[in-house]
Amino acid sequence: MGFSFQLKATCPTTQARAGVFHTPHGVVETPRFMPVGTAATIKGLMPVQVAETGAQMILANTYHLHIQPGEKVVEAAGGLHQFMAWRSPILTDSGGFQVFSLSELRKISEQGVTFRSPRDGRLIELTPERSIAIQNALGADVIMAFDECPPYPAERGEVIAATERTTRWLERCIQAHQRPQDQALFGIVQGGVFPDLRIEAAKTLIQFDLPGYAIGGVSVGEPPELIHEIVRATAPILPPDKPRYLMGVGTYREMAIAVAAGVDLFDCVIPTRLGRHGTAYVKGERWNLKNAQYREDFRPLDETCPCYCCQNFSRAYLNHLIKAREMLGFILLSLHNVTELVRFTQRMRESLLQGTFSTDFAQWLEAEKI
Repeated sequence: MGFSFQLKATCPTTQARAGVFHTPHGVVETPRFMPVGTAATIKGLMPVQVAETGAQMILANTYHLHIQPGEKVVEAAGGLHQFMAWRSPILTDSGGFQVFSLSELRKISEQGVTFRSPRDGRLIELTPERSIAIQNALGADVIMAFDECPPYPAERGEVIAATERTTRWLERCIQAHQRPQDQALFGIVQGGVFPDLRIEAAKTLIQFDLPGYAIGGVSVGEPPELIHEIVRATAPILPPDKPRYLMGVGTYREMAIAVAAGVDLFDCVIPTRLGRHGTAYVKGERWNLKNAQYREDFRPLDETCPCYCCQNFSRAYLNHLIKAREMLGFILLSLHNVTELVRFTQRMRESLLQGTFSTDFAQWLEAEKI
């Protein structure tokens, strides 16, 4: 039981590091990509398949599980790990981002957020205390503080107000947290695209001495260059002996640049979302398998990929499945895509342990790389 983070290697020319995050349900070797299982399932994949991708930690979402099936059902089932038959670490988002994306359905106050359920129209109030209570019931290893995620673009004054409210809400989350022994509460650094606000917020949050910290409010519409600036300004300030989590990022370039800034953990819906739309992620490129060029291409997607899809099926077969709208095609592409992003972070870890990160990943560390 308990949580700890141990550094195993650091890069001499960047802020990148390799570490091990210990949780009650096992270790997470960082840097690591975490697949998103919003409704307690990685869409289209069985838990055994997810484990075979190399994923060591997955996500589920407070907001969606509160609406369906309800946290009481999950708690009665023995918690998320038992409910979804995933025995390794789990992280739950606070629901804040989902609520704030419902801009036409919600109202923010100091108390929390009131919104209409998009499922049945009922009025729901989500406060810091309620978010933590739901996450305590769900039972994930890592739970996230309830935060206010300002949109992009937003005026500086609006961002300041949201960032300060996030800090006040964090204090309430800490007070409400009932399971600190087996659930690590991570705080979230906000501050929009203003580096000085990010730095100030990070310095404020680390005074709470939490088990880990996240950088939130990126990938909400701002250009990549601003994301890079935010991450480079924020990550190095966070405690070196705690895991650092960049929320909602999952492309080669963004992850490599973030790792170089000192980030450890990532999540994104990209791999399964692309898979459901007939798109494969291959060595950092997106391939639309509906395209005619794959109709008689009998090579695997990636000869170097160990996933079940690449080891058994051709591009031609995948093209056929996708054009025929066969479920198997979307499953195989999702399986490959998750494997692809997990393996990319595994390769970064291996290069850090070998001391070759800055040269091995130079092409992805260049800001102009598309």
